[in-house]
Amino acid sequence: MRFECLLEKARGLAVGLLEPPLDEQRRILDHTTQAVVTHASAAESLRVAPVVTPEVVRDLLAGLAVDDPMEATDAVDLCVRLLTEGIVHVTSPSYFGLFNPTPAFMGIVGDLLTAAFNPQLAAWSHAPAAAEVEAWLVRYLAERLGVTGPVAGSFTSGGAEANAQAMHLAMTRAAPAFGDRGVRGLDMTPVMYASEQSHDTWFKIAHVCGIGREAVRLVPIGADLCMVPDALDEMITRDVSAGLDPVLVVATAGTTSAGVIDPLGAAVDIARRHGAWSHVDAAWGGAAALSDTLRPHLRGIETADSVSVDAHKWLSVPMGAGMFVTRHPDVLAATYRISTNYMPALVESAADPYTTSNQWSRRFIGLKLFLPLLTVGRSGYAAQIERDCTHADVLRRRLIASGWQIVNTTVLPVVCIADPDRPDDTGHHQRMVDTIVASGRAWLSVTRLAHRPAIRICITSHRTTQRHIDELAGLLDEVRQGASASAT
Repeated sequence: MRFECLLEKARGLAVGLLEPPLDEQRRILDHTTQAVVTHASAAESLRVAPVVTPEVVRDLLAGLAVDDPMEATDAVDLCVRLLTEGIVHVTSPSYFGLFNPTPAFMGIVGDLLTAAFNPQLAAWSHAPAAAEVEAWLVRYLAERLGVTGPVAGSFTSGGAEANAQAMHLAMTRAAPAFGDRGVRGLDMTPVMYASEQSHDTWFKIAHVCGIGREAVRLVPIGADLCMVPDALDEMITRDVSAGLDPVLVVATAGTTSAGVIDPLGAAVDIARRHGAWSHVDAAWGGAAALSDTLRPHLRGIETADSVSVDAHKWLSVPMGAGMFVTRHPDVLAATYRISTNYMPALVESAADPYTTSNQWSRRFIGLKLFLPLLTVGRSGYAAQIERDCTHADVLRRRLIASGWQIVNTTVLPVVCIADPDRPDDTGHHQRMVDTIVASGRAWLSVTRLAHRPAIRICITSHRTTQRHIDELAGLLDEVRQGASASAT
């Protein structure tokens, strides 16, 4: 057989498998859509934490043979089985764990459209509509946060990447030689500051950025678990006297463990007075800006040099969708601007995304937020966010009435509780949580606040109703009573 014939046969085989005929595509998509809808309707009935071991999953995968292709709907069914039996179901209304809300349906549609059209957000000229949609979303978020004047930013994989960009910009402004020579070009010893309750990602960021984990200064917190501004000021003053150079001050709007909001305005003022870049990590709590009722609790965020917000934490979109916003487009451009001979020519009055973010090639992240925002509206998002907060208030009152101690104070829907009879017993609190998780009826976690254990409950799913809150409260009372009976 001639080479041309072999090549054509191979091409036909590849096209036939990688892009089936249209009627076959419809059949597969119909089957997949049915699986998605079935999962949504069954989410409440599933064990929130399936019982699965590494060996079970590995044995299933070991039995697969990919030398020969599998029928498409069988492959879909296999993946549905893996996902049904092999993950914690964050889409359950009884998932009260980390910041993983149930995705909005139109967010799922947005992810599907993005995958199908596959726009490339490196060069503006390759995806002008996608680039402009994301730029519009960044401006809209900035407006809701109260940031005025010129703004710039980008979508990221999540809060860790967005926060890393804050460090990049802070270093660029503090040490112009850092961009070309890195730490070799520094004639300074940079340090940064965040509260004891801040996200541990700052240690990773400091490590990868080259200034080292020892550069992270953890600022003491008060009884309310918020950063103490005077302690921040004193710490920076001591470091400056010791010859160190403050480059970044981070305040958190919605801490991971307790949901507290640091004194944002005070932190920004102190940073500015000491010549440091000010950043607000609002990865979770920043969503409150869509609520006119809750937005005042973010007062001061509008004065920060940069802000990070994760749409995939409290805006009900699929993973991952972070956002970075800064009031300093010039510093952003200086940090990431680069010229190449293989990228398309610049378009006048439009910035190529690869020149204004840490990423190069990436997908159209913003569509899965754009579609829900268009169809739910800000008012719809505000209602959902406020409802979560109401659920948390009801849960607090219910647990206080049954003898639990509330150990955090926040307007956001994170409820941290302790057994007042055994407040320092970490094992006791962990066993109670383990019992609940093992039951499959709910998922929650244990954290430490002010050096004591606490059971952490976070409410972010739009599927959660008052019935689920009541069931959780009853379950907590049940395990506490059982633990007390066992102890006696």
